[in-house]
Amino acid sequence: MSWSNHGDKGPRGYHHGNLKEALIRAALALIAEKGPGGFTFAEAARWAGVSPAAPYRHFRDRDELLADVARRGFELFEAALAKSWDDGRPDPLVAFDRLGKAYLAFARGEPAYYSAMFEAGVSHEADPNLRQASERAFGVLRGATEKLISVMPEKGRPPALMMSLHIWALSHGVASLFGRGDAARRSLPISPEELLEAGVLVYLQGLGFLDSATKKP
Repeated sequence: MSWSNHGDKGPRGYHHGNLKEALIRAALALIAEKGPGGFTFAEAARWAGVSPAAPYRHFRDRDELLADVARRGFELFEAALAKSWDDGRPDPLVAFDRLGKAYLAFARGEPAYYSAMFEAGVSHEADPNLRQASERAFGVLRGATEKLISVMPEKGRPPALMMSLHIWALSHGVASLFGRGDAARRSLPISPEELLEAGVLVYLQGLGFLDSATKKP
């Protein structure tokens, strides 16, 4: 379900008996409307159509609610990245390009989740489930990077973690500035996908990857 263009203005009636899910939907809707720091715990309860005390049955406070939203976002993110990477088939470089496009597609299609994941300021160290979900999502990118590195000459291979972090920073920067699905997106003369592809190619070329990958045996 996408919350990129949520048109509901709430409050929504709490009729289905699942309070926790109602609060998650409320948080996503309010993030889409006001950002992750723009609403209170009481507003989430009001949007869900319950009393201000009701959310405390499931969440200690607003931060715990946001952490759960972020965790779910990372789980969806991991699934999207893993599907696009497809274990590097049919070729690691082609699959890596797909992975970058999937990164941007998630930021564009699920801006409320993306904002909760990266902009809510929730401590990953305080929530083991959130930390693990985040690490699994990053693990897809790291695994893809390791596969790319494996086809480079062993002598010139960069550290996998360093390269993964560089690619992540580049992807996240393009997504956050130019690939968002909300009003904060900045305009570009080219598509975010083209910008990211060009940036990754320049980075790989600087590492000598493209030369080694295209060298004939």
